[in-house]
Amino acid sequence: MKKRDEINAFLGKNTEFEGKLTFTGAVRIDGCFKGEIVSDGTLIIGEAARVESDVHISRIIISGEFKGNIFAETRIEIHAPGRVFGNLQAPVVIIEEGVVFEGNCRMLKEDMAEDKILAAVS
Repeated sequence: MKKRDEINAFLGKNTEFEGKLTFTGAVRIDGCFKGEIVSDGTLIIGEAARVESDVHISRIIISGEFKGNIFAETRIEIHAPGRVFGNLQAPVVIIEEGVVFEGNCRMLKEDMAEDKILAAVS
């Protein structure tokens, strides 16, 4: 793991937290979280986790249950037995076999979206 991806915080199994989470580096959630998450780092949602949130992140790895919308700057990875209910947007989205995904997925870089809007207006 790179220095910037070292786990800085850990919300363990049988814990619950509600609020706004901001961080640098990496955070792992194995408990329950409800609220908002904003970071330029990596978020890891473990198999036992239940997260209900809108997320703006660099990278997210999901193996648990997630409800909400995710905007990732670099990538979204969903691994079995992950369950995701919500909308995804990232340049790279990986959904492993055995995952449950209900929602919309948009794989478009942010700078490309702005170029298309400008082209349509011209």
